[in-house]
Order: sequence, then structure tokens, then C-alpha cells
Amino acid sequence: MTQPMRPTDFTAAGEARPEKTVRPRDAATLLLWRQGPRGLEVLMGVRSVKHRFMPSRLVFPGGRVDREDRSAPAASELHPDTRRSLELRAAPRLARAIAIAAVRELHEETGLLLGRLEAGRLHAELAPLRYLCRALTPAMSPVRFNARFLMAPAEAATGEFGGTGELEHLAYYPVDETPPHELAPITAKVLGEFRDLMALPEAERETRPLIWYQGRDTRRLERAA
Repeated sequence: MTQPMRPTDFTAAGEARPEKTVRPRDAATLLLWRQGPRGLEVLMGVRSVKHRFMPSRLVFPGGRVDREDRSAPAASELHPDTRRSLELRAAPRLARAIAIAAVRELHEETGLLLGRLEAGRLHAELAPLRYLCRALTPAMSPVRFNARFLMAPAEAATGEFGGTGELEHLAYYPVDETPPHELAPITAKVLGEFRDLMALPEAERETRPLIWYQGRDTRRLERAA
């Protein structure tokens, strides 16, 4: 009998706490999923041991929102439900930039393309994206993110594994099996949210209450600002 993915510590052992609270930066993460031979699978990779944030942890592709993401072109725009979910805690321009960043990071870190390249510039397909949840890095962390977790079916992406090499051991990992690499607690929590969402009938997925995680594992309902 297989065991579900297990978390480990959020930050590296011995990492010093900051003298003052660091302002979180907006970030985007993408769960690219498929139905594989061992059930539901998500694309993940291991961050280099040299990274300051979550070194040696198994994570989804993602990263911070760049200034250029706010004006980047798109091959298609956000689904109305996804846009509304993002705009609950972000202005419209930032909400779109978060989605752009998720697709850009997927391409940079994995080589997979959700969209098309024109003259070397990414035109992201935003329509396949769906909103999962949000997480705010603990206040004591020296590196903090206000991360939105989006998801898309693997068949929407093209290309082969490659990218910058920032993520090692790229593969589709079964969500109901223990992975061969360590997880951070928040990654395990997000995987749980993903499993629960995908267990719902498709028609009910857009009507569920939106949630966010404060710190390592405090689960809260999103409320209108």
C-alpha cells in the first residue's frame, strides 16, 4: 500500500531568522497535471542545494512575478473564474501578470511551453489555467512570497523537458505515493488541496470556497478585501 507525499522542514536547518519582517513578493506556481499509469500525477522537480529558498526540496515550477510580466502578450486570456479568483487579492493588471509568470516559469524551468514563441518572446496561453489556492510564506522567513498556485492539464503544454536546469529530477510524480525527494510542509498542503479538488465533480470545482495558507500550515478562507 502506498503512502501519500510527506512534508519536511520548510527552510534549511540552521537558517537564521531576519531581524525584521520581510515584505513578501508576488509569486506564481503551476501544477501541470495528468492521469498517468499510477493515477493522478503532477509535474515537479528538485531545487538545487545552492538555492536560498527551499533548497533540495521537491517543488512545482514557479517563481516571482517580474516587472515584464505586467505587459507581456498572451495567446489567450484568463478564464473568467480564474480571473475572478486571482483578482480577489490582486488588482487586475497584477492578477494577469501572476498568470503570465506561472506560464513563463514553467517554460524557463522545465522547457515545456503553454503557448507559443514569436521572435523569441513567449505568448502565454492563459485560458487553460485554473486557480487552486494561495500561500503566504511565514513571517520569520528571510525570503517571503505571496504565492498563487494555478493548475493546467498536461495536454495543454508542448515540448520536451529542458529549461535552465534550476529544477533537477523533473518528472510527473503520482500524488498518492511517497516521493523519492523531500517536500516542504506547504507543498504537501497544496497537494492535499489539489487532491481534494480533483476528487470533486468537474462542475463543482469552480464553486468551492477559496482558501489560503498563512505561514506553514494555517488554513484560512479567502474573503473579499
